[in-house]
Formats: sequence, structure tokens, C-alpha cells
Amino acid sequence: MKAIYDVPAPAKLNLFLHVTGRREDGYHLLQSTFLLIDWCDTLHFEARADGQISRQDLGVTLPDNDLIMQAATALQKHTGATEGVRITIDKRIPSQAGLGGGSSDAASTLLALNRLWGLNLTVDALTRIGLTLGADVPFFVQGHNAWVEGVGEKTTPLTLPPCRFVVAKPPEGLETRLIFSDPSLERDTKTAIISGFAANQTASEMFSFGQNDLQPVAQRLCPGVSSGLSWLESLGLKPRMTGSGSAVFALIDDGMTEASLGSQPAGFQVRLCQSLSAHPLLGWASSK
Repeated sequence: MKAIYDVPAPAKLNLFLHVTGRREDGYHLLQSTFLLIDWCDTLHFEARADGQISRQDLGVTLPDNDLIMQAATALQKHTGATEGVRITIDKRIPSQAGLGGGSSDAASTLLALNRLWGLNLTVDALTRIGLTLGADVPFFVQGHNAWVEGVGEKTTPLTLPPCRFVVAKPPEGLETRLIFSDPSLERDTKTAIISGFAANQTASEMFSFGQNDLQPVAQRLCPGVSSGLSWLESLGLKPRMTGSGSAVFALIDDGMTEASLGSQPAGFQVRLCQSLSAHPLLGWASSK
């Protein structure tokens, strides 16, 4: 039986997130820098001869038709693949956190099944399928830390310095649609340029660029966001929220350990993370 085991799906952080406008179709125009980190889900793929697609959850129970199932189904439909797959996932990245876990799972599914089923689709072809699943999926398929624009589909690879973060997810999650539909959301941040971001010389300067325009709304809707920010500030750090929340993060130096964090807020998932220079599956699909 053909199989691919231990396929990683890493999380991402939004180093900043600006909302610069809104299209006529209601989608928001964004600018952000996406950085991959070593907080990962792990997926396993076993081919099925009957053409069926199934999923088993080792930990957290996911919705029946989550992005993993949607990705596998979309790839099968797009290519006419006759094989099926049994997917097993060990879900570690918290949901509704702004860490991109679902999108990352979908991207790793596309990349793994492209290999398992012998489809030989290019990165560009997989990216187009990924965009139908969600705006963040193309970033994970392409596999580079990136400057991201549009609704999330326009990416420019970036080389970022290696760094460490503390990431804290409160007990509550946040639905992205609630943030973007909120009437108090500021949608007119001045458009930035990539050279302005890259002009920052140190990691500290680079990672304090801009702001997260979604954070004020998220703090009002989810008290845990403010609690997480306050806790990280009490450690002498400069935190902000990632994505649409509810997770928050801060840059830390190499000397910080779990013990340095002291007493953590009740119910929070806290993790020390290392940045990734590229996605672990970079090169799994041809760029040509």
C-alpha cells in the first residue's frame, strides 16, 4: 500500500497586518508579512484503491468537511484522480487562533497527495486549487516566508532573520468573519511598500513594523486577547496579535526559556517557537 507518513503542516505568524481597503465583492484588501514557525500539525496519508477519501483525528475532533477533506476532494476532482486516501491527523495547532492551521493542513494535503497519487502538478497549479479553499492556502503551498497583499493571494518571497517567539493562545477562539464584519474595523491604513519593511535593519525593528489593524476589534470581542497581551507585556516584551486572533506573540531572545515565563495565564496554550527559513515541504512540487 502506498503511503506517506509524518507530513508536517506548520503554523504562521502575521508580523503585521494592515487593512488597506475593501473590494466591491466585500473582500478586504490586506498587507502582511507571513512567517512560518515550528508549531506543526502532523498528517499521514495512505492510498485507497476504492477512490474514497476519509479522515481520522488522533486528537482534537475536526468538522466532517474541514479544509483537509475539501483540499483532497478538490484535487481529486480537478485531476480526475481515481485513487482515494485515508488521512490521519495529529492536530496540535489551535483553531481560531490566527495561526493558519487549517490553511496549512490544506496545503500539506495538496502537496502530499500530489506526490502520493503521482499527479505531478506544479506549485502554480496547486496554488490555484489552494486559492479556491482559502486566501492563506497559497502561501503555505508556495513555501516561502512572504510579503502578502491583495486578499492574501499575492505573495513575494522574503528572507527573514532567524528568530524565536513566545506564542500564547487564550482559551477562547475568534471567528475571522466576526472581525471583518465589525463596523468599527478600520479599513483605510495607508499602503506600505516592501522596501519600507525590509529597510529595518534589526530583527527587533523588523518585527515592530506597522500594527495589526484587527487587534482592537479582537480585544473588544475576546477578553483573552487583552489578557495575553498584558501577560507578555509584564515579561518586558512587545506583543501583538497574529492574524484575526485570538493568539498573541512576542519576539524573544535566545536566553528565554519556559522557566523564564513564570506563571502562565489559566487556560492558555503557550509555546516557545522558532522561525522556519522555509516550509518543510518546499520542493515537493515542481516550480516549472
